[in-house]
Amino acid sequence: MPSYSSKIEEIRRKEYGYIKDVTYLDHAGCTLYPSTLIHQFTQDLTSNLFGNPHSASPSSMLSSERIESVRSRVLQFFNASPEHFDVVFVANATAAIKVVMEGFRDLEGGYWYGYHRDSHTSLAGVREHATVSRCFARDSDVEEWISAKDEGADTTKLFAYPAQSNMNGRRSPLQWCGQIRRNKAKTYTLLDAAAFLTTGNLDLSNHEDAPDFISMSFYKIFGFPDLGALLVRKTSADILMKRKYFGGGTVEMVISVGNSWHSKRKVVHSALEDGTLPFHNIVALGHAMDAYQQLYGSAKNVSSHTAALAKTTYERLSAMKYSNGNRVCEMYKDPLATYDDATTQGPTVAFNVYNWDGSMVGKSKVEEAAIKNKIHLRSGGVCNPGGVATVLQLSHEDMRKNFDAGMRCGDKNDIMAGKHTGIVRVSFGAMSSMADVDRFMKFMEATYLRGGMSLEVPSGFFHEKAGSIKKQKSGGLRMMIKNIARGHTQVSA
Repeated sequence: MPSYSSKIEEIRRKEYGYIKDVTYLDHAGCTLYPSTLIHQFTQDLTSNLFGNPHSASPSSMLSSERIESVRSRVLQFFNASPEHFDVVFVANATAAIKVVMEGFRDLEGGYWYGYHRDSHTSLAGVREHATVSRCFARDSDVEEWISAKDEGADTTKLFAYPAQSNMNGRRSPLQWCGQIRRNKAKTYTLLDAAAFLTTGNLDLSNHEDAPDFISMSFYKIFGFPDLGALLVRKTSADILMKRKYFGGGTVEMVISVGNSWHSKRKVVHSALEDGTLPFHNIVALGHAMDAYQQLYGSAKNVSSHTAALAKTTYERLSAMKYSNGNRVCEMYKDPLATYDDATTQGPTVAFNVYNWDGSMVGKSKVEEAAIKNKIHLRSGGVCNPGGVATVLQLSHEDMRKNFDAGMRCGDKNDIMAGKHTGIVRVSFGAMSSMADVDRFMKFMEATYLRGGMSLEVPSGFFHEKAGSIKKQKSGGLRMMIKNIARGHTQVSA
């Protein structure tokens, strides 16, 4: 299927009528579902009877058949052979990460845990059960560790990192997984692919270099359903089978009275999918993949389409300046990434806004202004504490001081001790268009270049500058003062 970019407005009109008056720029949080998906799913539900799969009735067997069919299709979507990979359905990417943590948590002797600074909080949380943990602050630190002599070879290790930063869209080297497998004994890899898969193409055809475990959320790819998965490399599954917890159909037999004994199932997904699966959501996932292929063809097409939008946005924001030469935005692109290379950068743009005089505009103020203009974006720490702290140059002492001073995740303490506490993020998805970019840029220009800011006139301003301003008519002085404050008019000394 050729690029669909030329047909994007037609696709939006037919499939996404509910965003007619909205500029949606938070696809890194959740992308949007097409009408075709909802209609096909609804028709399926109203035409068939789906029962709890833990039974032998016709309705139950239909659910079981659909589950296994969709499981197979998920593997096909990522070019993953069923000989080498299995799919474990879970609630979301965080639940997938938690399944991995449970397996390592229950190891005799504990485990070492390493994670990249750009990790989502869900990856950072795995450290709480590790015997020893390390956060890698730079890519070079990871690469030095990979190539270094393997110390503590008897210790089981888990290294986790995001395929794409959910903060600024920077994409990490996928080749690390294969390098770790070859160079580090008893070391497993966990790739958080949630943000990456919104627009990225993950090809697992080379199972030798693939991650051992991959977490994902399907609503980030298709918009619906609210469902996640853990992809497991079968040769690495034994570590997860060691977890002690069992529930629902994950066991072959349980003895409770007179003795405590159980036997776990041997198939990977059967042993790890606790309780009754969300079978209606899995049925919906099949329709989601149908609609995605029908509308967009492939993840490669989506990647190409969204990369162009992000590049344009980044370049236009970077070029915005007040008449005094000050930049409107501070951009947070990783120096190792470029919007021309989809292997290093996803379609996400992170930034903060400044006034004409260099003073800071709070992240929540930007989001509030965007909401008034029917623009949906994201602001805050975006659940990426290491990445945000790095770009904002917040030390761990700074963050603890901010916490002690009352700052909490999601609040409106935008600026503390002279520094931003979070960022503003816009991100693109399959159905985004250049019209979205234009509307967002018009908002930024109207709000921060041509007005809309609440600025205080500095003390003594009238006394110092009034002599240089000629009042041409009633109200002229006030208008001139406002123009000066916005950086549009230079006043001679």
